[in-house]
Amino acid sequence: MHRPDAPPLSVSELNRSARQLLEGRFGEVWVEGELSGVSRPSSGHVYFTLKDEQAQLRAALFRNRARFVGAPMRDGDRVKVRGRLSIFEPRGDYQLIAEAVQATGVGELLAAFERLKARLSAEGVFANARPLPCPPRHLLVVTSPSGAAIRDVLAVLAARWPMVNVTLIPVAVQGREAVPAMISALGLLNRQSSLDPGRDAILLTRGGGSLEDLWAFNYEHLARAIFHSRLPVMSAVGHEVDVTLADFAADARAPTPSAAAERLVPDRRELTQRLEARESRLQRAVQARLDAEGQRLDHLRARLRHPGEGLERQRQALAQLTGRLTRAIQARLAEARRRQSQLERRLAAHPPGRQLTLAERRLEAARQRLATAAPRELARHRERLAGVARELQAVSPLAVLGRGYAILEDEQGRVVRRADDTAPGDRLAARLGEGRLTLEVLRCDTKPQAREQSS
Repeated sequence: MHRPDAPPLSVSELNRSARQLLEGRFGEVWVEGELSGVSRPSSGHVYFTLKDEQAQLRAALFRNRARFVGAPMRDGDRVKVRGRLSIFEPRGDYQLIAEAVQATGVGELLAAFERLKARLSAEGVFANARPLPCPPRHLLVVTSPSGAAIRDVLAVLAARWPMVNVTLIPVAVQGREAVPAMISALGLLNRQSSLDPGRDAILLTRGGGSLEDLWAFNYEHLARAIFHSRLPVMSAVGHEVDVTLADFAADARAPTPSAAAERLVPDRRELTQRLEARESRLQRAVQARLDAEGQRLDHLRARLRHPGEGLERQRQALAQLTGRLTRAIQARLAEARRRQSQLERRLAAHPPGRQLTLAERRLEAARQRLATAAPRELARHRERLAGVARELQAVSPLAVLGRGYAILEDEQGRVVRRADDTAPGDRLAARLGEGRLTLEVLRCDTKPQAREQSS
């Protein structure tokens, strides 16, 4: 508490002290109220006022927190804000620094929505997937007669497929009466479908709105009524981001009423263009086929001739071939006769008897030369063989063995040249001038000179 005799505080000191006291006292709080004066400057911050029947509170949602707020913030929305109380010192404004903004009741509604959705899905209520006729013969539109949805649907149908038969079943699509009204309408339409087989599709639709506005389409009984409908149902509720249990239970879903009308009927202008394009392609194909067949006919007509003409051409060709064959045969016979005459002349000039006599004389002369030369050549080779045998005998190791020497071999047949190559107990073979001996090594003496000196 400030004493009267203390020096006065400056405005900034007072505001700073008040801010510190306020922030330390309250900390983080949740505040519920209605949005008013929502402002979004270029800085990205959001400034607004929370109010109720008796008071209001200025608040600021800075840019780094504003990007995490998914729900739109509009004047009149009732929200819950989590934040901390503070004072903007330069102006002395008492304000709430917001950390999070949540629409009041949205969390509870979404939780209930998810629980009911999971239960109905487990029961198979969302298993409908019957194809809707395109275009339907008689479309039954269940919606509010004064809403924008029916105007959008009728405008799209008139532009795309004006020949479709449409019946509006007026019902409330918001509030307490909406659910029983839509369930009753679906039941009535299914009962009447047996009397009027031309009715073949139902469109359940309404325009956009808040979550609370669309909540009638999230009731369990309505979802079950859609599931049990004998007529196929298309649901088109709200905007593209809105999803209801009626959408899941229906056979087909469209993001908006206009999109539903576009899916239910084809575009007559597009069909007309496709038909005209196909007609043009068909005409071009027919004309091309006619042109091709005309050319083929002309070609066949040009090839067609009287059979007599063909026979005459073949008769002429046969006469030409007969003449060529006759001339060829005569030429071959003349050539054969000429060659025969030539061979006869050569035979007369060189009779075989004279050639045979000359060959006999040459054979007799060769026989006489062979009889004279063979003994001389044989004697010469015998003398040369005897000389080679004497030279071989002089250097043969067998001649050395004949003088009393022997050749020692180990068990593998290798010649033993040194005593180091053996060991006591080894078995050796001795090859003599005449015969062989098998020996056993008793002792190895690797120093023969020392042994001779000692002896």
